[in-house]
Amino acid sequence: MSYALTGNAVLQLGLYLAVLFALAWPLGLYMARILAAERLFLAPVENAVYGALGIKPGEDMSWKAYATAVIVFSFGGFVLLYLLLLFQSHLGLNPQGMANLTPDLAFNTAVSFVTNTNWQSYAGESTMSYASQMIGLTVQNFLSAAVGIAVMAALIRGLSRQSAKGIGNFWVDLVRSTLYVLLPLALIWAVLLGSQGVIQTLNGYAMGHTLEGAQQTLALGPVASQEAIKMLGTNGGGVFNTNSAHPFENPTPLSNFLEVLAILLIPAACCFAFGKMIGDKRQGIAVLAAMTLVFVPLTLFCVSAEQGGNPHFAALGVDQLASATQADGTMANAAQSGGNMEGKETRFGITNSALWATATTAASNGSVNAMHDSFTPLGGAVPMLLMKFGEVIYGGAGSGLYGMLVFVIITVFIAGLMVGRTPEYLGKKIQAFEIKMASIAILTPCAFVLIGTAVAVLTSWGKAGLFNPGAQGFSEALYAFTSASNNNGSAFAGLSANTLFYNTALGLCMLFGRFFVMLPVLAIAGSLAAKKATPVSAGTLPTHTPLFITVLIGVILLVGVLTYLPALALGPIVEHLIMIKA
Repeated sequence: MSYALTGNAVLQLGLYLAVLFALAWPLGLYMARILAAERLFLAPVENAVYGALGIKPGEDMSWKAYATAVIVFSFGGFVLLYLLLLFQSHLGLNPQGMANLTPDLAFNTAVSFVTNTNWQSYAGESTMSYASQMIGLTVQNFLSAAVGIAVMAALIRGLSRQSAKGIGNFWVDLVRSTLYVLLPLALIWAVLLGSQGVIQTLNGYAMGHTLEGAQQTLALGPVASQEAIKMLGTNGGGVFNTNSAHPFENPTPLSNFLEVLAILLIPAACCFAFGKMIGDKRQGIAVLAAMTLVFVPLTLFCVSAEQGGNPHFAALGVDQLASATQADGTMANAAQSGGNMEGKETRFGITNSALWATATTAASNGSVNAMHDSFTPLGGAVPMLLMKFGEVIYGGAGSGLYGMLVFVIITVFIAGLMVGRTPEYLGKKIQAFEIKMASIAILTPCAFVLIGTAVAVLTSWGKAGLFNPGAQGFSEALYAFTSASNNNGSAFAGLSANTLFYNTALGLCMLFGRFFVMLPVLAIAGSLAAKKATPVSAGTLPTHTPLFITVLIGVILLVGVLTYLPALALGPIVEHLIMIKA
């Protein structure tokens, strides 16, 4: 099996990263000013919101009060969305007469969007009314992303404050993240996407005619507005079942570039915001460098694996093509001289499909413009591995940075043990409490991935949803629980997930994967905020140097590999060995 990268693929990835960082840098500085209340040009609107909701913007919260506010707000959003989905047929804006969701599907969907996972066990165009899409799902696309940014801001304050009891005000962080960051960006992106032909309408579905003369129902909807925040908020849940592979949702190469750019824009900007808020831009750049140095090689490997394709197909000669003809007279994917194009849109090709797959799983986005289930075994293993790292390689809006800072704390602790010094980060001593909380934040999603997968492949309930036997079926279950527990939302398509078992099990994984990371992070923030900063000395470990970045990457890779290698060996690795077997 050959692995080769084209110059075009390298050029496209380089251009993508150049534009991403060029936009993320000023956006990050802007976010820092907003979260630090340095640039509040919408203060009258902001104050009106506080007055209407009875919020006291000057009130500083302890980490426990902040965490309580996060849970109460998220639970309230879940209840409202759950009820909306249960009764959507009675709430108007439903020109197609969509039925109410079943309780288990409504539970799964409400949990999914509140936790910024956006896993979809349904086809949007045949399940959701326009009211559910706009009032329910799109609203949560904004709010769940804002919650992630708020928790990130709280952790940064914990690192930058000294002898403080509070870490900020959740309601203020929530309002400012939504009003100053997410809403303006979503408006800009919606206009840009609309200019490329992404549809935006409340009309009922239209009837069209195929070239053969048959009638076809064309699903419509308010797509551009949801598409913008779906990408920017690292949400991923689409109006259409085929997500951003659908021409109404992603019609042109430029719309594809804008959408995949939006996936990583806020997560990358958060690194610059971090450096600005703590007063040391080198720290933010170091974190961003660590993310990028993991992302780029894995993306290039995914591209090369897909360009290599299946060696058995590539080995077929002209005389053997007849044996590759299917029963309906069409040609199977025989000679893969152009690589593995199965499950990919021709207008995007292998490079843009693989770039999207890695970007969407490096972030907690989960949207797709190609079917990951159709990737080669090792090509499909890359997005799976990126999720297994805890989605800290850029990660979600806010959640990627605070997840990465948890790994930074673990790295500092390990480095401190190696040199026999009390671990410190940004002048704060890292002690037993912080390490315990960091361990919970890292290991909880891991546990739910492995336990959930084991239950799925060992019980009749789980196996009933697997359409493929053997290693591929195992990979589908492993991918699903990895996606849910790490709040991603993408899936291998060969899994029937709209069942009582999967709706419930994956819903629980989303809840634990979200809040059993958030709560320890807020506990760390509160603990660090209460400490005094230790002056820099000759023995202080620099955390912005290439050496520290290398050690940080090593810790991330070791945690991911040691935790998941046996599971990966049973799935994509053994499937790859089967594929290349003579």
